[in-house]
Amino acid sequence: MKIKLFVLVSFSLALFSCQQPNKTKVNPTVVEKPNVLFIAVDDLNDWIGVLGGHPQVKTPNIDRLAARGVLFSNAHCQSPVCNPSRASLMTSLYPSTSGIYFLNPDLKESPVSSKSKIMPQRFEDEGYKVFGAGKLFHNGGDQNENYVPNYAGRFGGFGPMPKEKISDYPGHPLWDWGVFPERDDQMPDYQIASWAEARLSEKQEQPFWMGVGFYRPHVPQFAPQKWFDMYPIDSLQLPKVISEDLSDISSYGVGLSRVNHVSPTHEWVLENNEWKPLVQSYLACVSFVDAQVGRVLDAFDKGAYGDNTYIVLFSDNGFHLGEKERYAKRSLWEDGARVPLIIVGPNIPAGKVCNKPVQLLDIYPTLLELTNLKADLLHEGHSLVPLLKDVETDWPYMARTSFGPGNYAILSEQYRFIQYNDGSEEFYDHSKDPQEWYNVIDNPVYDEIIQQHRNEIPQERYEILGQGSTGHKAYSASESNAH
Repeated sequence: MKIKLFVLVSFSLALFSCQQPNKTKVNPTVVEKPNVLFIAVDDLNDWIGVLGGHPQVKTPNIDRLAARGVLFSNAHCQSPVCNPSRASLMTSLYPSTSGIYFLNPDLKESPVSSKSKIMPQRFEDEGYKVFGAGKLFHNGGDQNENYVPNYAGRFGGFGPMPKEKISDYPGHPLWDWGVFPERDDQMPDYQIASWAEARLSEKQEQPFWMGVGFYRPHVPQFAPQKWFDMYPIDSLQLPKVISEDLSDISSYGVGLSRVNHVSPTHEWVLENNEWKPLVQSYLACVSFVDAQVGRVLDAFDKGAYGDNTYIVLFSDNGFHLGEKERYAKRSLWEDGARVPLIIVGPNIPAGKVCNKPVQLLDIYPTLLELTNLKADLLHEGHSLVPLLKDVETDWPYMARTSFGPGNYAILSEQYRFIQYNDGSEEFYDHSKDPQEWYNVIDNPVYDEIIQQHRNEIPQERYEILGQGSTGHKAYSASESNAH
């Protein structure tokens, strides 16, 4: 029997409870050729101040950015893993359309995606100076180098790495956590922020699209000591969970998020007393990367582009830290698929929160409309401009996340529906169960609402492209166990 524990109360509710009504008149002035500052944060879940995902997290810079524009509190990735999420965002195509479901293949190997104009290249074609650094596309292969004009480099990527692992976890070398290195300036994200500071101080002769891709808090969860000191382990709060959380989930659903994955199991974490160290490391990395975002924002504010630039900050997927008895991303639940999304810029009202279900693949069509460029009819996302004008406006769309063909989560403003390829299903009412502890798929009270969500499942699904990644293996194992 499930035992319900204390529920985290988000301080973001208090932060925004005194807002004025959300309907805001937007200045109709058209800004010609505005710039785009595109900030990606890798594997960041809702553990930021304004989303209230952890009561002790400190993210003053992302919070102040949210206060300047619209925070989308119900935003979702199209796949809870780097490559398909970023491929979907940069093309505004669902994985079920492109066939890019897992860590490979490259965009160019999808017959569908290769016909789509990728976002940085579209802006370059429109007369923009396009440049970027860090992780904007998946780090595998040369996608950043190939698809970001004037790409400045990865600045060390997921490094630096110690000579030996810090943790005792015997698995994948990227799965490590702890204090390392000694100084901030040894971290790639610090150097990426320095690169961004320099670019924002320069005079640009053309309108620009500038991509800044940070690597943390992606594993390895390393940061210098001072960031760990912000979260003393003795007083650290763990995520709230319940016993037997997986008892009402199908074996397919449980296996899809565990079998052939490289992250530590919950059993290993508990046996080795690593839950608090993992949470501490993640929080330290979040605050570290928040400081780098702050450096970019400070440079932007000191520069000459503040009145004519749209800023988008997002994460490519969420991350579990013990919820649903698992770690990492790669799940269709809230912790794996929900992401921060903030949009700031000319004529966008400040300090607003939008609870409508939106998607990362909505960013591309949104930026086209904001910069007065023609919409691309191939795009499957929807421009968020109506919501930027009025966060309460009618929004007829739901959001969709997938992990392999046949495995889908459908999100509305209040509910999450999950359908797996073996036919098993889950349904959660966030108004009563925001942690998704209780699967009410069999409750007849929800029958009509469940069917509305079920109707959003795509019937046409492109074949799986690529092979050999952990996602391919996890999907194949789940399929084998189902038959």
